Amino acid sequence: MKKIDKERLLLAIAAPVLAIVVSFVVTALVLVATGKQPFDAFNIMFQYGIKSDSQVYILDKATTYYIAGLAVAIGFRMNLFNIGVDGQYRMGAFFAAAVGGAVTLPSFLQIPLIILVAMLVGGMWAGIAGVLKTTRGVSEVIATIMLNAIATSVIGYLLQPGRLGHLDAAQTQVSTEPLPASGHLFNFNMGELNGDVYGFIVIAVLLGVAYWFVLNRTRFGFDLRAVGQSESAAEASGVSVKRMVITSMLISGAMAGLIGMPTLLNDAHQFGTEFPAGVGFVGISVALLGRNNPVGVALAALLWAFLERTSTQLEFENYDKEIVGVMQGVIVLSVVIAYEVVRRYGIKRQQQKVGEELAAQAKNKQEVTA
Repeated sequence: MKKIDKERLLLAIAAPVLAIVVSFVVTALVLVATGKQPFDAFNIMFQYGIKSDSQVYILDKATTYYIAGLAVAIGFRMNLFNIGVDGQYRMGAFFAAAVGGAVTLPSFLQIPLIILVAMLVGGMWAGIAGVLKTTRGVSEVIATIMLNAIATSVIGYLLQPGRLGHLDAAQTQVSTEPLPASGHLFNFNMGELNGDVYGFIVIAVLLGVAYWFVLNRTRFGFDLRAVGQSESAAEASGVSVKRMVITSMLISGAMAGLIGMPTLLNDAHQFGTEFPAGVGFVGISVALLGRNNPVGVALAALLWAFLERTSTQLEFENYDKEIVGVMQGVIVLSVVIAYEVVRRYGIKRQQQKVGEELAAQAKNKQEVTA
């Protein structure tokens, strides 16, 4: 590996590592300030996090967070801030559950139908923000935030008895019609690990591979990254910026529609009032920490799931479980600052290298002339 490649790799790793270290230091200081022992808390988190049932939980949660991170990362790579991933995910999961519960097909048709509906609805919901941005100049941040609120209202209206919802046998919870058995995706029985890992983890891995391939090995991926670097330069080279904005939002929304599929197909098998919310916002943190790289996003998703799992055990040990929220918040803040520090250092190093090369060329020229 060339020296410059090693330096780029170190710089790519430095920012997230620095952010995690800073978050642990700040969390330790907070614990000390409240009269708690930080190392005891971290040991509790580690010991509980490596238990067999915790490993299963972490893998399942990380699968969902990974897809959320990829959905956000697609927009980030084009300098688009798709803050509406959470609304797109819930809309996709809701309508996919409604359609899946209304029809009964063979499994090889039922599951793809549910997934396709989720992707179409999520993509269409995100596409609204893309169209508003390209035709009316509306910021995608504002548009997607408002669409999140609208999604909540739409789901709340339709998830009512007599519409697309129904009461359970106890008459206490409203949800969509349960999926038939043909709409249940397989799980991996982990034996001694005391639990089943979602089968959708396989699809999540394939999504990561597809994300990497499209962005790094196709013309579309090159155009997307070019627009993210400089819209004017990309447009001068013949790229339609407006078309790329809409396309990227559609793809990001389609990916967001898949976020709820592990829960729907492998666990709940229906969309109800207790369906997870806020996952899209976790995806923003995961994408930032993972630097929009599929491997980095996977590691960030595992870390986030680990922190979420261990927070419950802290409460049993007389620690405030909110300390994990502090840690997560500090990670997000630290990673933004760390990226900027590392970016400036990288630019400085490049300038130094260029200066050294110019000085060497000038010296060689003088020697040849002499």
